[in-house]
Amino acid sequence: MGQTLAEILDDVADGRFPPADGGTTVVPQAAPRDAGVIAFTAHTVVFTDEDPAWVHATLATADCDALAASMHPRFLSALLDRTGRVMDAIDLLTVATALPGPPPVALDEITSADHPRVRYARRRRDDVRVWAADGGVLVLGRGVAGRWETSVEVADGQRHRGLGRKLAVAARHLVPEGSQVWAQQSPGNARSVRVFQAAGFRPVGAEALMLPAGA
Repeated sequence: MGQTLAEILDDVADGRFPPADGGTTVVPQAAPRDAGVIAFTAHTVVFTDEDPAWVHATLATADCDALAASMHPRFLSALLDRTGRVMDAIDLLTVATALPGPPPVALDEITSADHPRVRYARRRRDDVRVWAADGGVLVLGRGVAGRWETSVEVADGQRHRGLGRKLAVAARHLVPEGSQVWAQQSPGNARSVRVFQAAGFRPVGAEALMLPAGA
């Protein structure tokens, strides 16, 4: 029996990647909400409850190099159409190890379920917690396959002062000792990419996350 998605992600977080053999691994969804595609170096993982035979047959119809097929618009569109799901951008997928001690920035937890950041995050993650800093917001929750995921937001007037990096580092202090925290950034958002890499998040792949329509 092959690995689960959670096991694959745990291995990647520890630096053990799928073989760079040009192959595609199809695994079941870890939860009904999350389906999608993660492209690693010369290997792709498709997590879906669709028939693996359909996935491989559809990949073969993409009019491109086999290594690019899993992130090709033809395949992604076919998977979205078949599942009735929606997606945003293809994101850079990054991961970092938890850090000991208190966060490097003062944080006040937002407990109101009516806060817009809380409502948005709960559509995509479980066990969501949100903290406010002076000029920024940090979100932490359980995402794909139960992994810890974070995102940060900095107010316009507070940018270029290092707050985004401090918030991203803070997320590493807020997860349990010995765990990993993941973050996605749109490759076109160079500022966000720089922030998370400066905070110690390592690029490990590209992710196309597909959610149920209306999520």
